[in-house]
Amino acid sequence: MAKPFHIALLAALLLGSGTVHAQHPIDEDGFKQPMQHLEFNPGLDQREFERSSLNALQVYDPLESWNRRVYHFNYRFDEWVFLPIVDGYRYVTPTLVQKGVSNFFSNLGDVPNLVNSLLQFKGKRSLQTTGRLLLNTTVGIAGLWDPATRMGLPKQNEDFGQTLGFYGTPAGPYLMLPLLGPSNLRDTGGLVVDFNVEFHANLLNVAEASRSHPEISLLEVVDQRSTVNFRYGQLNSPFEYEKLRFFYNESRKLQIAE
Repeated sequence: MAKPFHIALLAALLLGSGTVHAQHPIDEDGFKQPMQHLEFNPGLDQREFERSSLNALQVYDPLESWNRRVYHFNYRFDEWVFLPIVDGYRYVTPTLVQKGVSNFFSNLGDVPNLVNSLLQFKGKRSLQTTGRLLLNTTVGIAGLWDPATRMGLPKQNEDFGQTLGFYGTPAGPYLMLPLLGPSNLRDTGGLVVDFNVEFHANLLNVAEASRSHPEISLLEVVDQRSTVNFRYGQLNSPFEYEKLRFFYNESRKLQIAE
């Protein structure tokens, strides 16, 4: 993992205005080969820039050409389909109801959280998540409310990708998944396992009911997107693909090391 100084310097270089600028217009869709033509600020230590940028550029991404296409698809799908649906959902749904829906699906998600905490021998987190499930499913009325957080049992996110990383499984190649966003081979496999754990646990019979009522799954997808603040293009930079790839890679390392 890069030294904190290098990470801070990299963030400053990528986010700061005027550090580097494109000598020629970027490609038509704004995502391909953003580093093809660069002119460095004369006042910048180019060697330090190269050293601090090394970690960001060395993320294992052998499928980069394909990943960039998927990234572009996600960007446009988000802009033209997903976010308009989310905005409509927010417009017609009272805030209190939105919060209840989010709490409900979050409570279901504590099932794989508990399983993965146990697999990683995280005793304290396992007890906290067990307490959350019991309190929120009963006192919280099927998870519509979240009394557990108010009682000092915070949400603990653990997934099977982290579990595999805990046991030393390498991340594998970086992947940009359609609709789901940044991932890697290890974490993609973990998503499949977590989905199956939640499905077979069938807490409150939701998984079984979703078979005949796909609108439940659709509501969960819309709710998840509604609660994520990230918007494609918000970084206003041709380096957004590299930034997301770097930050995802580093954040997963930190989550596994917790």
